[in-house]
Amino acid sequence: MKQLGQVLVESFGIKEDVLSAALKIQEEKGGRLGRILVQQKKLSEEELLRAVSLQFGLALRLSLPPNPDPFFIDKVPISFLRKFRMMPIVTHDEVFIALSDPSHFQQTDDLQRVLGFEGITICLAPADEILVAINMAYERDSKGAADQVLQDIADDDPEAILSEIEETADLLDDTSDAPVIKLVNLILSQAVRDGASDIHIEPYKDKVKIRKRVDGILYDMITPSKHVQAKLISRVKIMAKMDIAERRLPQDGRIEIRVADKNIDLRVSSLPTAFGERIVMRLLDKSNVLLSLEQLGMAPHDLETLLHLIKAPHGIILVTGPTGSGKTTSLYSALTVLNQPDVNIITVEDPIEYQINGISQMQVNSKIDLTFANGLRTIVRQDPDIILVGEIRDLETAEMAIQAALTGHLVFSTLHTNDAASAVTRLIDMGVEPFLVSSSVNAVMAQRLVRRICGKCKEAYLPSRESLERLNLPPEFHGATLHRGRGCEECLHTGYQGRQGIYELMVFSEQIKSLILSTSDAGQIKRSAIADPVHPMRTLRQDGLRQVLEGQTTLEEVFRVAA
Repeated sequence: MKQLGQVLVESFGIKEDVLSAALKIQEEKGGRLGRILVQQKKLSEEELLRAVSLQFGLALRLSLPPNPDPFFIDKVPISFLRKFRMMPIVTHDEVFIALSDPSHFQQTDDLQRVLGFEGITICLAPADEILVAINMAYERDSKGAADQVLQDIADDDPEAILSEIEETADLLDDTSDAPVIKLVNLILSQAVRDGASDIHIEPYKDKVKIRKRVDGILYDMITPSKHVQAKLISRVKIMAKMDIAERRLPQDGRIEIRVADKNIDLRVSSLPTAFGERIVMRLLDKSNVLLSLEQLGMAPHDLETLLHLIKAPHGIILVTGPTGSGKTTSLYSALTVLNQPDVNIITVEDPIEYQINGISQMQVNSKIDLTFANGLRTIVRQDPDIILVGEIRDLETAEMAIQAALTGHLVFSTLHTNDAASAVTRLIDMGVEPFLVSSSVNAVMAQRLVRRICGKCKEAYLPSRESLERLNLPPEFHGATLHRGRGCEECLHTGYQGRQGIYELMVFSEQIKSLILSTSDAGQIKRSAIADPVHPMRTLRQDGLRQVLEGQTTLEEVFRVAA
C-alpha cells in the first residue's frame, strides 16, 4: 500500500516542498498528515477523502442514503458508532458499512462480527454524513417509545424520579430505566429534532397536555393521563435546579442538554394554575449559525437602506414586533456586519441568545438589580462605539439610550409595538419628549416571521378571482401563479418548513422628524412615511405580499401575522 504523501503528490498535485513542510510539522507536533494539509488549506476535505480512498482501495460515498434502516440500534451502542465514525447502511438495494477513518479496521471487524456482516463492502464517507445518519437512526427509534414509557410510569415507584438527578452528556446516550426520565428525554429529543422553539406542559382537570411550538405554531405532542403530572413536572424542575417543594409561586430555571450534535439551552418557567403547575421551556440552539443580513429575506432596497443606516456614527435604530418575531436575530445580524477590530461593541441582554466573538455581552440580573438601565449606565463608561440594549421597557432605559445616542454612540434596541410608526407613540407615552425622539432616532424597523413554503412539496396554483377580490389584493395578483405546500414527511405534513421575516422600515427623514414634533398619532406618522419622497415605507403586509408573488410564502401566512 502506498503512503498517503505519495498518493497526494502523484494524484493531487501536492508539491514536494509542501509535503516536506507538513511532515516536519507532524514530526514536531504530531497529528495526521492529511489533517495538517487541510488546516494549511493546501488540501480540501473532499480531496483528502478521495486520497484516502485511493490509498486504501475503498469505494467513496460523498453522501449516504436518507433514512437508513435502524435495525442495529439494540445491538450496537450509539457511543461506539460515534466514537469510531462508522455506520451500517441497509437499504432495499444495497448493504455496506460506511466509515470515515480506515485505521479503525479492528473496530470495523468487531461491528461486522456483531451484525453478522462478515465480507460486507466497506465504503469511505465524510464524518459529518456518518454522524447525521447515526443520529437520525437513533432518533427515529425514539419516536414510537413515548406510549410505552407512559404505560411504564403507572407501575413506577413514586420516589424513583429522585434517584437520578445527574444528566448524561447526550440525551440519545441516556439509557436510564426510570420511565419518567425516559419520557422527559423523549419529549426533549423529539422537540429538538422537529426544530421546536418552545415546549408546553399544561395540566388540566383529568389530563396533561404536552405541546411544541414549531415555526410559530403550537402542535400537540402527547397527552398523558393525570397521574403522570406530578412526576413529569418534578423531573423537569430537578433538571432546571428549581425548588420541587414550592408549588405555589412561579419559578424560573435553566437546563443545558445535548441532543445528537446540538447543544441546547432551555429556559424553564413554572406557573401555578388551578390544576397544578404549568411549565414552559424555551429552547435556544447554541449551535445555530448566525444569519447574515442578506439571509433575512429583506427586499433589496430595504436591505441597502438598512446597511447604510447601521453605519451611521450615532443615533438609535429600533426593531419592533411581538415576542418571538426575530428581533434579536436581526440585531445580531447587524452587529456581525459592524464587528471589526477597530470598533468597541458592548451589549446588555436578557437573555444572551448568541455568543459572538469580539463583542462584550452582559446578562441582565434582576436579583442583584442589574437592570437594562443600570447596565446601560455602566456600559457608557466603558468607551463603547456601538451599544445594544436588549429591550427598552421603561422611561429610565429610554432616556439613557437617547442620552447615549446624543453623545456620539450608535444604539440598537427593541420595542414591543405592532408597527414601526407605533414606536414613536410608545416612546412618547413612556414620557420621552418628542424633540428627543426626533433628534435621536434614525430609523424604526417592524418585523414579523412568516413560514416558508416547504421546498420538497411546493406546488403552483391559480387562485380564484373571487378570493383575490375578497382579500382586496393589488392588481398584480390577478392572473398571477402562486405557490403552496402539499404537505410531506419533510415538513411534518404542514406544507411549511422554516421561517423568514417580513419587514417595515421607517427612516426618520426631515419630513417625519418635523411631524413628530407636532403629533404622536401613529396613523398620521405611518401615512407620512408611506408617502415620503426620499425613503417611501413599504408596510408589513406589502412586504409579505411581495414574498407571496416570489413564491416564498402563502397568502394565509401573510394575513395571519400582518394586519
